[in-house]
Amino acid sequence: MSESPSARSEAKAVRRQALLDAAAGLFAAQGFAGASLEDLGAAAGVSGPAIYRHFPGKQAVLGALLLEVSEALLEGGRRVAAETDDGAPRLGALVAFHVDFALVQPDVIRVQDRDFPSLADDDRERVRALQLAYVEIWSESLASLHPAESATERRLRAQAAFGLINSTPHSVRRHGGRVPSSSARRMLTAMAMAALEAPA
Repeated sequence: MSESPSARSEAKAVRRQALLDAAAGLFAAQGFAGASLEDLGAAAGVSGPAIYRHFPGKQAVLGALLLEVSEALLEGGRRVAAETDDGAPRLGALVAFHVDFALVQPDVIRVQDRDFPSLADDDRERVRALQLAYVEIWSESLASLHPAESATERRLRAQAAFGLINSTPHSVRRHGGRVPSSSARRMLTAMAMAALEAPA
């Protein structure tokens, strides 16, 4: 019995996601320039040529990886902001959301930090636009806590908090440290909130 179209589509989506998951780990470890399609196929358990059924090339894999994570962050940030009261509660929920992301996706963060310039021009602009929209959610959530600050200053606060949250999980893993996720989550949350709420 042949597969139904829906089953084939689902299987294709699963294989595509497996390639993106493998690409995150591979690009984080070797860098975009240092990883070949054959390396990616081996990491995902498929042949190199099979990747072309899902992506036209390695740069397209990088684009899909960073676009999809940027879209997920923006969607999640909007959902959190819509479901939570303004002020400290909303900010706390955004911090918790972002800390969870950083602890689960340190490889993607590493790829974003290092390989963003390797994106195709169109993908780079799309990722940048998604990221700016995500920053804006945080900036608007900071307005009631820091009414005297300009939007530019609030964006600076948000981006500084991202830097604090994003760098730590990868650094801990890279240098062989072992901090339980629950402890890391509490520490990162407290530090980010302290930075975001601090007076100018």
